[in-house]
Amino acid sequence: MISASSFAAGLGLSALRGATLAEVDAAAALQHRTDRKYLVPLDQAHAFVRLLADSHHVLDLAGRRTTSYVSVYFDTPRLAAWHAHVQGRRRRWKVRTRLYAEDGLCRVEVKTKDGRGATLKHALRIPAVDHGELPADAAEFVERTLNGAGIPVTAGELAPAAEVRYLRAALADLHHGTRVTLDAALTFRHGDRTAALGPGRVLVETKGGTRPAPADRLLLRLGGRPVSLSKYVLGRSLLTPGLPDNDVRRLVRDHFTTAGTSTGPLLERTPAA
Repeated sequence: MISASSFAAGLGLSALRGATLAEVDAAAALQHRTDRKYLVPLDQAHAFVRLLADSHHVLDLAGRRTTSYVSVYFDTPRLAAWHAHVQGRRRRWKVRTRLYAEDGLCRVEVKTKDGRGATLKHALRIPAVDHGELPADAAEFVERTLNGAGIPVTAGELAPAAEVRYLRAALADLHHGTRVTLDAALTFRHGDRTAALGPGRVLVETKGGTRPAPADRLLLRLGGRPVSLSKYVLGRSLLTPGLPDNDVRRLVRDHFTTAGTSTGPLLERTPAA
């Protein structure tokens, strides 16, 4: 498993100018955005970061340039969110709690789609001890947000459906208000099964407007190709035998490994550093 320090070194993050969280949020919060995703080798990701050095800053948190994420996704017993994404429905949605492990910060997040296919993200800060759960205020927020988007799902129907962990580096073009994230050490867990992104692979996401950003054109020039990928849909498909998702199965052959048994519970806590 790649460490935070080796990931930062492998990407060449030390060559970029740093930016604070407040600077990144002020310029590129992007709660309403279009996401494009690419699975690339680490050396290609390094070349990509080098080309972005003149236009992008890297999120720097007191000298730390990566963050460990732990997300727990919620779904109904019949996996309504999973099916909505796989079937490409207009009213797709996700509900998760996300823990920023080193900082001990946690949010409940609801993602929906607008009529043009852009992602809308709504978030509420909750105590870190509530990660993996939906306490009363979080449940009310989730239900209100889903119903406002025309999605008739109640918080009482939702239960933890998958856990996703990864290391992330976040880059931002402070002038144009776009962002790029690079994820490694991506692992999925559900019950006693685990799956992971293969070593030496990086998931790159560009987050911007409806038109491809300069970062997308750079990735294409380097040989990257967009993939249709949702972390929750991918993880649940990998870990649940019989779920019919042929698009995910094609990705597995080249990029992912699976195992039948994992140690520890699904919602194992990650303490803040």
